[in-house]
Amino acid sequence: MPSSPTGTPRRAAHYVHGHHESVLRSHTWRTAENSAGYLLPELTAGRSVLDVGCGPGTITADFAARVAPGRVTGVDAAGAVLDQARAVAAERGLDNVTYAVGDVYRLAFPDASFDVVHAHQVLQHVADPVAALREMRRVCRPGGVVAVRDADYAAMAWYPRVPALDAWLATYRAVARASGGEPDAGRRLLSWARQAGFTDVTASAATWCYATPDERAWWSGLWADRTLVPAYQERVVAGGHASREELRAAADAWRTWGAAADGWFAVLHGELLCRV
Repeated sequence: MPSSPTGTPRRAAHYVHGHHESVLRSHTWRTAENSAGYLLPELTAGRSVLDVGCGPGTITADFAARVAPGRVTGVDAAGAVLDQARAVAAERGLDNVTYAVGDVYRLAFPDASFDVVHAHQVLQHVADPVAALREMRRVCRPGGVVAVRDADYAAMAWYPRVPALDAWLATYRAVARASGGEPDAGRRLLSWARQAGFTDVTASAATWCYATPDERAWWSGLWADRTLVPAYQERVVAGGHASREELRAAADAWRTWGAAADGWFAVLHGELLCRV
């Protein structure tokens, strides 16, 4: 079991989503513009950036293009996904970005190493977000900024109401908490940052909205597929959160919502810029 810097055992969290193709379909859609707009004014040429939980690296690559010749480092706990991140950087001709396997609780960098430390959709998946924020603060230089953004599942809203989607959301939130995370992280970010010792914090919120036919087809399709990923199904069923039949009903509900001509779905995110 991982330990805190003081040696106290820390409960591990399981990454519920995994890296199935349907998950990466979502992650590779993300850009600095649609997922880190609140941070863009900080990404000036020459600054150094650490991207924690970088996944397949599309946001990371956007950062590298913006801060060049500054250096960008992406870290992720899953080493396999970093091969995809390296391929993205190579395709874009970026030579100022590097990747490494990393642990948000034990970042392998000296104190005050980066001007910007960023984490997108990370804190909802860790068992001790306050400790994670403290470690991100440690590697950020004085005058720099720690930037975090997380969705808030309980604040998701959609129309038309499809009853099985309500069941899907309740199931996901239960599984996420049983796995050691906090699915409603967005509303908690400011509190966690205060507990981590940040005093100069700018809090904001932003949304993803899916309402065009193409957006609905994409969003509903990937979530229908994610709901039926075998590893997720096993975790749901083994934990007593839902049956396989209920998961199939949830996947069908996603497709029903996606086919609605007046369908609309919004995902609320909390965002923080924490000055060091």
